[in-house]
Amino acid sequence: MKKDLNKHRILILGGSGFIGNALYKELGPYFRTYGTYRTPKRVYETNKQFFNYNVEEDDVYEILEACRPTIIISAMRGDFHAQTIAHQHIVEYALEHGSRILFLSSANAFDAYSKYPSYELDKTLSHSKYGHFKIKIENMLLRLPKKQVAVLRLPMVFGPNSPRIQEIKQLVGEKEPVEIFPNLIMNVTLDKKVTQQIHYIINRNKYGIFHLGSTDLVHHDEFIKNVLKIFANGNVKFKHVYTTNEDRYLAVLPKFNKLPKHLQITSDGVLEELQK
Repeated sequence: MKKDLNKHRILILGGSGFIGNALYKELGPYFRTYGTYRTPKRVYETNKQFFNYNVEEDDVYEILEACRPTIIISAMRGDFHAQTIAHQHIVEYALEHGSRILFLSSANAFDAYSKYPSYELDKTLSHSKYGHFKIKIENMLLRLPKKQVAVLRLPMVFGPNSPRIQEIKQLVGEKEPVEIFPNLIMNVTLDKKVTQQIHYIINRNKYGIFHLGSTDLVHHDEFIKNVLKIFANGNVKFKHVYTTNEDRYLAVLPKFNKLPKHLQITSDGVLEELQK
């Protein structure tokens, strides 16, 4: 793929986070890519592409004006109320300048539905504060001209350096039990695959709602046990958490906006990558 630095100016809000930083590494060689960081670190302070941004205190408009992005990727974390205001400002900027917004949402937008997996056009409904927040931002963005928005719903995202894997390693190291949910049916994905999928969505000017999870479903307890076979040598304690007596789904499957075969992944594919 040729370097096309003039094609887009991309701003990744949350560029120092797990997924945001993976995106910066994926997109940086191809586009003018900027990111935000919250906690001061020398690597970000010396990188002229990164802006210090605290969603609770700073106005996102200053950063938007400074880098004038054609694409804004929202991968930030922080106080939900402050994030809502920030997204309102992002929407105003996008309307004025014609920028595209890619919003990283979550399978939790459907966590009130437990009987079946969820597809792109299903109605969202959540019982959690996190899910409520994601739905609120989704609805705000989906009022924009449709070609300006891509909502990317993610399941659990794994990667060698992902927070989930780090937490599991820490628990095993401290001989603490690892939580597993035997009745939870989900799908999963890999940081590397998500960044490739988003790169494709940007390149092909795709818009709409995308479910970027594995094409198959797994039980949470089975998948975590398979992860532990990679990172722990036996003797792992488990804490079984039963939120319900019946199987409960929290999975986002693609039906309408399917990506090409080479950009799809299975749960076994995620495990294979973690073994490398």
